[in-house]
Amino acid sequence: MTKLHRGGVVTMTMERLIEVENLKVHFPLSTSYFGPMRGRSRYVRAVDGISFVVHKGETFSLVGETGSGKTTTARAMIRLIEPTSGRILFRGKDMSALSSEEMRSLRRKIQIVFQDPFASLNPRKTVGEIVGRPLAVHGLTRGSEMRQEAIQLLEMVGLAPGAQFLDRYPHEFSGGQRQRIGVARALALKPELIVLDEPVSSLDISIRSQILNLLQDLRARFGLAYVLIAHDLSVVRYLSDKVAVMYLGKTVEIAESESLFINPKHPYTKALLASIPIPDPSVRREKIHLRGEMPSPINVPTGCRFHPRCPQAKPTCRELEPALQQIDGHLVACHM
Repeated sequence: MTKLHRGGVVTMTMERLIEVENLKVHFPLSTSYFGPMRGRSRYVRAVDGISFVVHKGETFSLVGETGSGKTTTARAMIRLIEPTSGRILFRGKDMSALSSEEMRSLRRKIQIVFQDPFASLNPRKTVGEIVGRPLAVHGLTRGSEMRQEAIQLLEMVGLAPGAQFLDRYPHEFSGGQRQRIGVARALALKPELIVLDEPVSSLDISIRSQILNLLQDLRARFGLAYVLIAHDLSVVRYLSDKVAVMYLGKTVEIAESESLFINPKHPYTKALLASIPIPDPSVRREKIHLRGEMPSPINVPTGCRFHPRCPQAKPTCRELEPALQQIDGHLVACHM
């Protein structure tokens, strides 16, 4: 399968890289000793039974409002958070069944670029130490070899000549440069999958396109797969091959990126896309007004979780939870 992006043509295979099967992540709350909840256990259902597949060389995006479970899903995928139940398979191996030594080896194949490039870099370490640290931890290179490798990684992400940056500290760089350093660190172990947690949301508009083009170039060069978490739907459309729309810990729609943006099926997806600003004031678009706010993940609604806000909700929606089903190439969880 070939996908044409603004940054060029990226060719993808359909080889399964990571599979998420009925993933649940529940966070227990302290038991109340007073009032009607006394003695009853309560949980935050951050992720509540989702499944999808990310293929080699593919950019798979998770979108939705704050609190929908996007970041929790991504962090559970790389075991920064332990799942409550479900399975995560990397190249067919169940990650939850791996020993600590096996998981340590697997971490070379999966890396993450965090949202805040300043908070994710140790202010007491030089750039050379930050970028070279993964190589030292995994015993790949040391000393002068590690320094040379760090130079190559910095130049690979557009910080050239790399030798001029090695002995400087994170506070001496701009936000865009710090994010490039974070990308260089993620590339150090030659991963197959990189989780991008809001990689450009904290950057100036003028810098965002540079980082996005860098990510596209690196993907084409090394055959990387990305799991992208983003609120900016224009970024999602530019980078993604496939998009999963999440709401209150569930996936409500999964589809190829262009198909989802052109012809969304789920009412929540339609509402999200209707919120994208249009730069042309002469263009008019139908507004979709949602009632209220997202319910609490502690006390989720019965039936379809979106029904309290859905303008098309019927009695069935309040009683039965819809399953994902195929509709015109989309997986959609909606009774309508």
